[in-house]
Amino acid sequence: MKLGLISDTHIPSMGPTPPPQVIEAFRGVDLILHAGDIYIHDCIEWLERIAPVEATTSWFPGRGEGVPRTSAPITVEAAGRTIGLVHKLELTPLGDDVWPGAIAHGYPPHASIPSELSEIFGKPVDIVVFGYTHEAMIETHQGILFINPGSPTMVKQTRTLGTVATLNLTAPTPQARIISLTDIES
Repeated sequence: MKLGLISDTHIPSMGPTPPPQVIEAFRGVDLILHAGDIYIHDCIEWLERIAPVEATTSWFPGRGEGVPRTSAPITVEAAGRTIGLVHKLELTPLGDDVWPGAIAHGYPPHASIPSELSEIFGKPVDIVVFGYTHEAMIETHQGILFINPGSPTMVKQTRTLGTVATLNLTAPTPQARIISLTDIES
């Protein structure tokens, strides 16, 4: 099973639809996970032309896009894996500063990441997909795979082609890959 991972589309402020390169990046995916900052339902409908979509908003109830099919942190079961999907991942003592390298340098070595994630998602998870920072990231900590696909429309708070990710769950170990949309012809 192959998943497309996307976050922080910021549609319509970053354009009427996600960049057309997303179609090619997600060619052959079975499911798309959107980690928030959607803003309008049209974005979900556009992505559903590629594959079915599961989506979330931010950690705080009542905030975010207000798209009816989105929610606070959710879990998605896929190919025998439990995936936690959230927009704004907040870990003690990092807060929402979950940037590349931050968990390795700032998470207490004696503390249990799986336990904290179980509290956030209401059950144990194998993989966490999140957004918010617009910084693409693939890291494994205490056996949990963390993936932030970045933003396809905004890099360093500038409107420009960014990144998405794919997650292949058919191998014994999940394989994630960041895809730069600038490498795909429109």
